[in-house]
Amino acid sequence: MRPYRPVFDASAAESLGQLSKRKERRALQLARAFADHPFVRSDYSLPDESGRTIEYLLIEEFVFGYWLDHAARELRIVEIHPAS
Repeated sequence: MRPYRPVFDASAAESLGQLSKRKERRALQLARAFADHPFVRSDYSLPDESGRTIEYLLIEEFVFGYWLDHAARELRIVEIHPAS
């Protein structure tokens, strides 16, 4: 079975670019590890402006907002924020 891959939308990519290089590398490592095992229970979910359910998960010092595209096998990361 082919693994999922992390895909960042423009807003999430912009948030990554605002982090220090060390934190950006760590967030990317966490996203790759998360995509390898995307079927964890999220901490909470909220609908976006189109009505799609966005799941939110705290991983180490980051909150990832995401949804899974099963057909494309992608972890679609739409938000990423430092937890503190």
